[in-house]
Amino acid sequence: MTTIEMTRMEWTTTAMNQEHIQPRHERVYLHPLPVRIWHWLNALGFLVLIVTGFQIRYVDLMGLMSFETAVQLHNWVGLAVVANWFLWFIYYLFSERATNYHPDLNPKSFFQRYFLQAVYYGWGYFHGAERPHKVRPSDKFNPLQKLTYQFIMFISAPLTFLTGLMMWDVQRFQGLIDLAGGLRVVNTVHVVMFILFVMFVLVHVYMGFLGKKPSSHYKEMVTGYEEPHE
Repeated sequence: MTTIEMTRMEWTTTAMNQEHIQPRHERVYLHPLPVRIWHWLNALGFLVLIVTGFQIRYVDLMGLMSFETAVQLHNWVGLAVVANWFLWFIYYLFSERATNYHPDLNPKSFFQRYFLQAVYYGWGYFHGAERPHKVRPSDKFNPLQKLTYQFIMFISAPLTFLTGLMMWDVQRFQGLIDLAGGLRVVNTVHVVMFILFVMFVLVHVYMGFLGKKPSSHYKEMVTGYEEPHE
C-alpha cells in the first residue's frame, strides 16, 4: 500500500468519525489590523502593476491607456509597493508573529508535512478530510504556504524591486546594471519575476476559495478572525 493510499484511508476514517462529533466553533485572531491593511494595499498595488506591466509589454495589443501613462503609473505604484514592503518587514521584524516566516530547521519533518499538505489540497480537501496543519497566530502558514511566502517576500519581491529601480533610472544605476550583466539581463529578470507574480496571484485567489465556505478566507482578511473549519 502506497503512502498516498494510507493517507487517504486515514483521512477518510477521520472524516467519518467527525460526523458524530459536535464541531467546535473557535475563532482565532490570525490577521491583525496592520497586516490586513498591508494585504489589501498590496493586492491593489499588484493588480495595478500587473495591468500596467501588460500594457507596457504589449503596447500594440492593449489600449487601456497610453504607453507614457502606463510607465508613469507603473513606476509610482511600484515605489508605493516597495514602501509597503518595508512597512510589512518592519512590522514583522518587531512582532512576535515573525515566527510565521521563520524557516523550519528540520528539513525531513518539513517536507513530510509539505507532502501531506499537497495531498490534502489535491485530494483530502475535496473528500472532507481534516486539515493536516493546525493554524495558530504564531504559525498560520502550512508548509506549502510558508515556502511560497518565503520565496515571494524575501527573494522574488526584492529582485523585482531592484530590477525595476534600475530600469526606472538607467543612467543613475548604469554601474549596477553593468555589474548585473547589462540591461537585457536586468529586464529579463524583471519579466520572469513579473510572470511568477502573476502565477502567484492567480493561485492565491484560487486558494482563497478553499475554506470552510468559498468566502471564508476572504472574510478572514476583513475581520481578522479565522472561520471555524472543523
